[in-house]
Amino acid sequence: MAIDPSDILLTGRVAVVTGAGAGIGRAIAAGMTAFGARVAIWEGDPQTCAQAAESIGALGIVTDVRDTGQGEAALQRTTAELGPVTILVNNAGGVFSSPLLETGENGWDALYRANLRHVLLCTQRVVRQPVAAGLPGSIISVTSIGGVRAAPGYAAYAAAKAGVINYTKTAALELAAPRHPGQRNSARYHAHRRAGAPQRRGDGDRNGQHRAAGPSRPCRRDRQCRSLSCL
Repeated sequence: MAIDPSDILLTGRVAVVTGAGAGIGRAIAAGMTAFGARVAIWEGDPQTCAQAAESIGALGIVTDVRDTGQGEAALQRTTAELGPVTILVNNAGGVFSSPLLETGENGWDALYRANLRHVLLCTQRVVRQPVAAGLPGSIISVTSIGGVRAAPGYAAYAAAKAGVINYTKTAALELAAPRHPGQRNSARYHAHRRAGAPQRRGDGDRNGQHRAAGPSRPCRRDRQCRSLSCL
């Protein structure tokens, strides 16, 4: 049964959705807006970022969430224009085929940065202010079934997604706990993970092509790339 916006309103809440230029992220941003939240889209692709923001009525900020400086600047602008962020959706991610015996350090690092590192960075940045102010909030991390079961040919990706799952679970407990003896749990954070089917777009991977799960567009790089620039 569909949920009506009048049943659960997010009026007055500020939400950040990473990798929301297209696909799942864009749909989440649109849903948050429909339920009354003020939404900021943090997206690495300038074109899809602008298109999604205009279509949804959100604040679009071109941001590579893997970069500490860009993420900090995006948070400062979001807070200045929309207010304190109390909802974070860690949606950005990317995948390409990475057979166990063929994956080098660059390929491993690329998948780690695209799928796990930014979850740590964005979560730390976003929650510090509301936790200090005693505000409740929510962290939602989009992951994959590859994070909970074996995924032959995608070991590095699966490891990163498994990290997202446990990091999010741990964050929920740690952020809800008292900061020192005698302190009440005034800042309760609820963390969730959303699992989807693995996006295995591997037919062209052995020819040096891979896709990122952000704007869902191909790029042509060697499989052991240093970064998923199409994130």
